[in-house]
Amino acid sequence: MRMQILAGGLLLAIGAAVAPVNSHAAVGVVIGVAPPVAPVEVIPAARVGYDWTPGYWHWNGYRHVWVSGYWLRSRPGWHWVAPRWSAYGPRWRYSAGYWAR
Repeated sequence: MRMQILAGGLLLAIGAAVAPVNSHAAVGVVIGVAPPVAPVEVIPAARVGYDWTPGYWHWNGYRHVWVSGYWLRSRPGWHWVAPRWSAYGPRWRYSAGYWAR
């Protein structure tokens, strides 16, 4: 019985460690207000081990708020897909940024 509990605990721990690496949660918002034109953003010099993600417009529930670009620690074998707004019929849909293979 003790071995079964230990084996079950080990499998659970392995599953918990692997799940965040393979999962992708999409966060989306659909609104009727188009985002403004993005301001010109100067991209800083490259940093070893980091990827630059450009700024984007965030909807705070009342209006668009600019979020400046920032550095993300690189993930070998992955690339960053930046947050974006896209036309969704007469409305606008926000898609959060995420890592993709």
